Amino acid sequence: AAAEQMKDGLARHLYHEGLQRYARSGYRSADGYDLDDVLDVSLLGLTTLGVLPARDPRNSATIDAISRHLWLAAPGGGCARYEHDGYQRRSDLGNDIPGNPWFISTLWLAECAIERARDLSELHEAEPYFAWCTRHALPSGVLAEQVDALDGSPLSVAPLTWSHSSLVWTALRYAERFDVLRAVSTRT
Repeated sequence: AAAEQMKDGLARHLYHEGLQRYARSGYRSADGYDLDDVLDVSLLGLTTLGVLPARDPRNSATIDAISRHLWLAAPGGGCARYEHDGYQRRSDLGNDIPGNPWFISTLWLAECAIERARDLSELHEAEPYFAWCTRHALPSGVLAEQVDALDGSPLSVAPLTWSHSSLVWTALRYAERFDVLRAVSTRT
């Protein structure tokens, strides 16, 4: 019952009708209650933590917005944490790049693709995220916290246990989903 109340509260208080997606937070203002409309990869937690189904229309629209706006159009790709992320940001990075790509952010997109998959062909949509991670790992296999948006070099902590554990977790989730979808496909 409490979980359902939380879901209702999310829809009532954090869904941004104007943007047609969830907001990362809400706050009291002089006008009453406003939503923080900064697009933030943490909103993928609605899927990765099992709060809402990946194919829930409002949640799906949020995932799509993150894919469109936080995936870097810069040469190396990858997913930034949130719009205008200044952490470890280069001074010559244009305003069209939301921030540096993070392994965890990119893997959360993979998790959403895995959860959305209804068949094996859709499951393959998660594979480019894994490929991005392997392309940006150090030759030793070490994953940093994030990589430079323009040259792909590792930034901040390396190795970062959270990046590695996210890769392992997401790969395990992929394997589980693969087994389920393969079993379904052999029955039909």
